[in-house]
Amino acid sequence: MDTYGLIGKTLKHSFSKRFFTEKFEREGLQARYELFELDTIGLFPALWQSQPGLRGLNVTIPYKTEVIPFLDWLSPAVEEIGAVNCIRRGSHGLEGHNTDVLGFERSLREQWQGEWPEEALILGNGGAAKAVAFVLKNLPGIQQIRTATRSPKAPGECDYASLNRLDWATCRLIVNTTPLGMYPEVESLPPIPYEILGATHLAMDLVYNPAETAFMRAAAAQGARVANGLDMLIYQAEAAWEIWTRD
Repeated sequence: MDTYGLIGKTLKHSFSKRFFTEKFEREGLQARYELFELDTIGLFPALWQSQPGLRGLNVTIPYKTEVIPFLDWLSPAVEEIGAVNCIRRGSHGLEGHNTDVLGFERSLREQWQGEWPEEALILGNGGAAKAVAFVLKNLPGIQQIRTATRSPKAPGECDYASLNRLDWATCRLIVNTTPLGMYPEVESLPPIPYEILGATHLAMDLVYNPAETAFMRAAAAQGARVANGLDMLIYQAEAAWEIWTRD
């Protein structure tokens, strides 16, 4: 039986196992999806050796970057982003892909209305933020992508205190890629000037649990449109399945 799974350090609240188990049952597929908690990424080669039917893996925190040296081939998106969340045993050996890119772009295109904004703001600078930036820079009309983080280090990053000086009339898309507001710390939220937001803004949160985060509530209270990360999660899972099963 073909096996698929998820690697990470703590996987108690995995969305992926439920999603794929239900998918396999619904479509009558002879396959299983397992959770593989690894204390260190050094256990990754032994996992493949111990699971001869393993065809593909999802990857979550903290191994999206650490797994790369163990792979034989990387997609162009992974080469640029530096993060892997999907692995396939394919013609190139162990292949590294990033389906966050596909999931976020599809979700964003469904949520956005009208012409793309001149500027976009990304909150956070982790692997998910890099996937979001990869999508945004390839959209027409977006001329400036800003990244806000508590401790700016890379070029183009700013701290939250400087956001008051943004031109919020042109920066109409805000994407939260931080874990702030994720269960169980549901009352935490990024420290941005929510009072400046309005009906022309879209505030997207990659967090999906809870369904309405504190970030979304604060933005919606000012009239902004909001969306959570559930659609992106589903779309990236579907993209992973397409990658695993293609010729």
